Amino acid sequence: MPVRFISVVVSFQVEMDKLTDHDNSQTNDLISFEDNQHNENRKPDLVKQQSSDSSSAQASSSAGSSSDGCSTTKGNKTKDKDTELGMLTGEDSLSDCQLSDLKKFPQHDVLAPLKFNKSHTVLINVHAFTCEEKILPQDGRDLWHCDFVKMPCSPTSTATTRGLIGTNVVKRWELIDKQLKSLASLKSVKVDRLEEAILNYNPAYKGKWSFDALSSLVKQVPRTDNYFEELFPKIAALALKLPHQVKKAIPLLQRGHHAAITLSQLQIACLLANAFLCTFPHRNTQRPEAEYHNYPSINFNKLFGYSKRKKEKLRAIMHYFRVVTQEESKLNGLVTFERFCIGNSEKPNWGSCEEKLQKLHVTSQGSIEKDGIGMLQVDFANSLIGGGVLDSGLLQEEILFLMNPELIVSRLFTEKLADNECLIITGSQQFSSYSGYSDNFEWTGPYEDQLDRDHWHRLKRQILAIDALHFRNRRDQYNMSHITRELNKAYCGFKKHHKHEEPDIATGKWGCGAFGGDAQLKALIQLMAAAKAGRGLAFFTFQDKGLTKELQEIYHLLTSEGTTVGKLFKLLDTYCTRQRRAEDSSQHLFDFIRLSITPSRSQL
Repeated sequence: MPVRFISVVVSFQVEMDKLTDHDNSQTNDLISFEDNQHNENRKPDLVKQQSSDSSSAQASSSAGSSSDGCSTTKGNKTKDKDTELGMLTGEDSLSDCQLSDLKKFPQHDVLAPLKFNKSHTVLINVHAFTCEEKILPQDGRDLWHCDFVKMPCSPTSTATTRGLIGTNVVKRWELIDKQLKSLASLKSVKVDRLEEAILNYNPAYKGKWSFDALSSLVKQVPRTDNYFEELFPKIAALALKLPHQVKKAIPLLQRGHHAAITLSQLQIACLLANAFLCTFPHRNTQRPEAEYHNYPSINFNKLFGYSKRKKEKLRAIMHYFRVVTQEESKLNGLVTFERFCIGNSEKPNWGSCEEKLQKLHVTSQGSIEKDGIGMLQVDFANSLIGGGVLDSGLLQEEILFLMNPELIVSRLFTEKLADNECLIITGSQQFSSYSGYSDNFEWTGPYEDQLDRDHWHRLKRQILAIDALHFRNRRDQYNMSHITRELNKAYCGFKKHHKHEEPDIATGKWGCGAFGGDAQLKALIQLMAAAKAGRGLAFFTFQDKGLTKELQEIYHLLTSEGTTVGKLFKLLDTYCTRQRRAEDSSQHLFDFIRLSITPSRSQL
């Protein structure tokens, strides 16, 4: 009897057994947060097919390609979400659960009151927030220190100016303030004038920085959509608010330390306006000896240099600034950036794990950001958070950051992620819609984010940044030290870090595509990490119907056999040994597992 036929028969029996136990109370208990967010006026659809990786190891990578589609028209909800995501293609006949069976953000908050402590810096006034429901900046003092962000408005930041009678040392913010006030006083600003202002307080980069992409944007976009020259003065005015909005020193989220930062959306907008205008000191080089060489770039200068890709990227960025500078704009929320790390004592002994696989919904339809609303959404990250978002990169992570520009501010204070670390961002707002991917990426218009907010006024959107290894030689991934690293990385992100109820996970082909990962291996690694963390998975294969079917079949074989995480780890060890030794290593992982788990039936 063929192997596939046997696994399908087993899967069918498992599903029939489950149907007999499924009653109305279970359905009521698992009503999804996502379904509560949809009304008669649906949000614009995001892309149906998504990148299978983040940017390449270099921030400017453009490796990998995909063919994506996106619909940005609003429509009425006429079909059940689970019907849209599988039943029409016949996928749910093998899928273990419906998407609505997975846990979403709880409708009723279980959060403790907002407060600051040694590991949580809150940049708003907690008393005013808690007692008066006002979002006001927290008073504090500037710290020009290696453990904190060095701010452009810091009194300690100086610059040397040349005059007729020699050189003078002045406060750098005085130079910036003068230039930005001049820009802000105008009704419109040409790109040449903007360039002149930026280079005035960055004189070392005259003749080195290019503004061609910005100039091309203004010249090529039709007049009806061309508001950019009128927007530049408003961005300058927003940047000038920084000393009044961020009064307390921002700590760096450094390697090896669990720490969190909560900011208001207005504070983030002020910081990003300064990044756009390239005001941050000590952040224009990543040479090995540079102070911030282990941090991503934050000033936007590289985004201004010419590249065919940058026009659409800049349209997304400019739309964000257009929204946040409008007088009627309501930036009344908070966003939390939290770095987690697991020590050696917290890392599982994977070969001894007795946990069995958790719930799985796998589909070739939909996307993480649209259909994973209310879940922990995986960002296929670069270890330098954001990858090439401020350069030429346009893979999954960069697109995510362009649609949710508040994520970009994480680059200001997040040190390069180590193998045992992740970053979780809660509360970011989506401002734009898009279609395509990589060279085919296109900004398609505004996005109206209608998510509910939690008690901390954060939108109920949670993004997990975990970076996979980059395999230039595909066979290198079949090494147990690399597999253990990926298991620990995924587990660090999937682990329940807080005592309150946490949602299940929306993920996909993490570490594949440009990073060279084996899609079957990466799917199994995520299933194992989720099982150890006690969380279910919604797995989006991005229109890869072959992987969808293969993953469904192997999942049902593993669950019907009661296979533990520990047993899977040992099977991976054997498989990797064979892959390294064999001249012909063409046997796929899932085929090997089938033969190993059911050898007698596989020979029928």
